[in-house]
Amino acid sequence: MDSEATVTTCYRHPKVECHVRCVRCDRYICPDCMREAAVGHQCPDCVKEGMRSVRQARTVVGGRVSAVPVVTYALIAVSVLAYLAELALPEVVDRFAMLGAGLVGPDGGHYVWVEGPYYGDFRAEGLVNGEWYRLLTGAFLHLPPTEGTFGILHIVMNMVALWNLGRAVEPMLGRVHYLALYLLSALGGSVLVLLLAPQDAVVGASGAIFGLGAAYYVVARRIGADMRAVNRFMAGLLLWLVISAVVTSWEGHLGGMLAGGAVAAAFAYVPRGRRRTVLQAGACLVLLALLVVLAVAKVSELTGGGVSQ
Repeated sequence: MDSEATVTTCYRHPKVECHVRCVRCDRYICPDCMREAAVGHQCPDCVKEGMRSVRQARTVVGGRVSAVPVVTYALIAVSVLAYLAELALPEVVDRFAMLGAGLVGPDGGHYVWVEGPYYGDFRAEGLVNGEWYRLLTGAFLHLPPTEGTFGILHIVMNMVALWNLGRAVEPMLGRVHYLALYLLSALGGSVLVLLLAPQDAVVGASGAIFGLGAAYYVVARRIGADMRAVNRFMAGLLLWLVISAVVTSWEGHLGGMLAGGAVAAAFAYVPRGRRRTVLQAGACLVLLALLVVLAVAKVSELTGGGVSQ
């Protein structure tokens, strides 16, 4: 009879002697590899395999549950960095603000849009000059400290609103749904500015924030929340929409609210099932296509039928 006992070692650490087996795969595991289970211990590989079979929690619209509003923090960071860029290079605002149609003179000044031909080195600027990126970049810029009615309060108020609303809405929707809604709201605000006030240079995240406000209302109704506080919030938002029309771009606010409400309704009320994500994405694409068509049609009208590329 062999007097030497068989030495057993950890399957992940062959030099470590051990005598405990994983309750799922029956392999030996050392103390560093032991993971507490309902009965006994499991190895790291079996724990990972078990996690894959666990159904992940979803938000009411089908997004992944996220306790930390990472997208909100990222949007605030981008807006603050853009503001610092404005302070360092003031021309950033003129270059990236939402503007449908304008003219730049030989002196570098900005003038009211008139359809060409131009004389004296005047040139077109804005969407009529093919600067389509302005539809989104304007939503990440804000008034310089010494300009406009609010000055530096413009970005401060918008970032505080984004901080408060984002932390409520992002967990309701999930990160991907939330980002899609924010960008489409910003785009909706810019397109309504283009349609109704194409010669206005507009900056600010207000349109997207109004879209978040509309989404907050829609999703709150969908989940059966106590609507008293939500209704008071919406009443305040609508009141601000009316009051701010005197000193801000009400077109951007209203466009963002309408787009955000439409996207939120599509997210919240599409029936559950395997096709829900496809239908939600389809609704976003339909809205995107509509906004693009409206923008192209308006620019074509402004330029007399020729759209800049």
